[in-house]
Amino acid sequence: MKEQTKVFLVDDHKLLRDTLRMFLENCEEIEVVGEAGNGADAVKGILDLKPELVLMDLTLPDFDGVEATVQIVKALPKIKVIAVTMHPEKLYLLKFLEAGGVGYVHKSAADRELLQAIERVQQGEVFLSPEGVQVMAGQFRTQNVSLPKEEAKKDRPPDILSARERQVLGLLSHGYSCREIGERLFLSTSTIETYKKRVTDKLNLTNRKDLVEYTIRHKIFEGL
Repeated sequence: MKEQTKVFLVDDHKLLRDTLRMFLENCEEIEVVGEAGNGADAVKGILDLKPELVLMDLTLPDFDGVEATVQIVKALPKIKVIAVTMHPEKLYLLKFLEAGGVGYVHKSAADRELLQAIERVQQGEVFLSPEGVQVMAGQFRTQNVSLPKEEAKKDRPPDILSARERQVLGLLSHGYSCREIGERLFLSTSTIETYKKRVTDKLNLTNRKDLVEYTIRHKIFEGL
């Protein structure tokens, strides 16, 4: 039997925590090990219990979920924190990622996206909705994304990719999962996963943020 992922819930509404707990307990691969209704209790409980993953509301009565995430990730660098919030991505996403968060799920879409987000971040990815990817893309365009000279020398050109690899790269950067890309391109999920590994190996990219930055910088993001 696969080892369960230990999860800690943070939300200031007990009813929402109870609902989230019941939802997660239907998944045999997840164990909810603790919960808290404010930032201080969350930080203390998480440091005591050391779960693998935290589901973090961003509006808390003492200090917000971004600050709680900063404290948690500083103390436990390997922990994974996913925001589960009513706030639109444009308000908190970039701050949350800078704080060390690895996923952003809107509460209205939690029934569709939460388990997918947990699976993705456990695989070492960053989970962003398509709206989140667009927020990042807009920010990077505004900042005119470029690399320092030394880094630019290491930036591998997209022409080392095949046409299919470029297509998969673009769809990944837009937030599509390997399964969704497979359905879109009429290929198996395992085939897309192989393409993804080839792309990340060839370009030396490690996460979705790197993918988005790379595709914008090399004009692959537009037009998909």
